[in-house]
Amino acid sequence: MRKFLRGGQLSGYRTYIISATGILSAVAAYLVGDTDLFTMCQAIFTLGGIYFLRRSNENKGNNNGKNS
Repeated sequence: MRKFLRGGQLSGYRTYIISATGILSAVAAYLVGDTDLFTMCQAIFTLGGIYFLRRSNENKGNNNGKNS
């Protein structure tokens, strides 16, 4: 059960999965007609920002104190 709660094999990919799911939901809501183009773009840019913020934080910890 602990492995499930901590994410198991997907523990490092949870943020990416949530961002991708949100982007797909925003596109689907636009295609169905629930939202307009501006709202869809706003959601996509927000979720894309979360993805790139997570990616930049991962890269900061990999240089182990070395200045590059």
